[in-house]
Amino acid sequence: MVMEFLLLGFSEVRELQLVQAALFLLAYLAALTGNLLIVGITALDRHLHTPMYLFLRNLPVLDLCLISVTVPKSIHDSLLNGRAVPLWGCVAQVFFVILFAFSELSLLTAMSYDRYAAICLPLRYEVIMDRGTCGKMAAASWLSGDLFRAMFTAGILTLSFCGSNVIQKFFCDVPSLLKISCSETHVVIQVSVATTFILAFISFILIIVLYVHIFRALLRMLAANGRAKAFSTCLPHLVVVTIFISTGAIAYLNLVSDFPSTLDLLVSVFYTVVPHALNPLIYSLRKGDMKAALLERVLRGHTFLQNIDSLFLT
Repeated sequence: MVMEFLLLGFSEVRELQLVQAALFLLAYLAALTGNLLIVGITALDRHLHTPMYLFLRNLPVLDLCLISVTVPKSIHDSLLNGRAVPLWGCVAQVFFVILFAFSELSLLTAMSYDRYAAICLPLRYEVIMDRGTCGKMAAASWLSGDLFRAMFTAGILTLSFCGSNVIQKFFCDVPSLLKISCSETHVVIQVSVATTFILAFISFILIIVLYVHIFRALLRMLAANGRAKAFSTCLPHLVVVTIFISTGAIAYLNLVSDFPSTLDLLVSVFYTVVPHALNPLIYSLRKGDMKAALLERVLRGHTFLQNIDSLFLT
């Protein structure tokens, strides 16, 4: 029985391994800085304690958790030229990737509805999206991820591994484990994947429908400046959601090759690294309220340092 797996690297060339580690480190530091900055600002600034920013506090937490499950391990392996991961470590990665990925998908769907209510139903927005409703939607997002996590983890624990131990990704995921499993039946996994695909497809269609209504409302706006500002915010949201859902679907529907390839690795990067490094910039740090709150904190810190310097000088 296989009790240890070998993760597939991006290259066997040592120099390219170091380049990959450097790129992943930059992406991780960008995600870490941006997400922690958003959480700190939205928590400390009372002006941002609104229903919309409740979602924007949960999203960076999910982004940071999801990228932390896979990227640091890959950086460590590339720097030390190691690929081994024990069976329990692989199961733990699957456990947390499923939990945070599907929680984020649910939260992105809720955020799309929030933008729909704000743009298409502005007079009723505060009634529709009050703090209680937003809190329940955020909690439901986390609970949905926990439900799928339990389904997939139970399925993984029913598998047996007795042949190849090479995983065709830089982290453990369900499709890669199924390819090397020697179990003849995968009923639990197949049911979990089918259920997940159906719900993800419904979420994606719902997001598209909501954004169609949003774009229609924006096109009817008389003020060109307001229309351009709203489009510049909504279009990046839709692009990131599309990348996240489509690449995840490709990976879990086995639309990539059955043999190790660069395509497999790139697809896995696009749904585990890229969206979570870009989300802080697209969803939050471009907003005027966030910029004003950040500037205020910076000015306060500058004033505080000036006061400390003057105190020591006197």
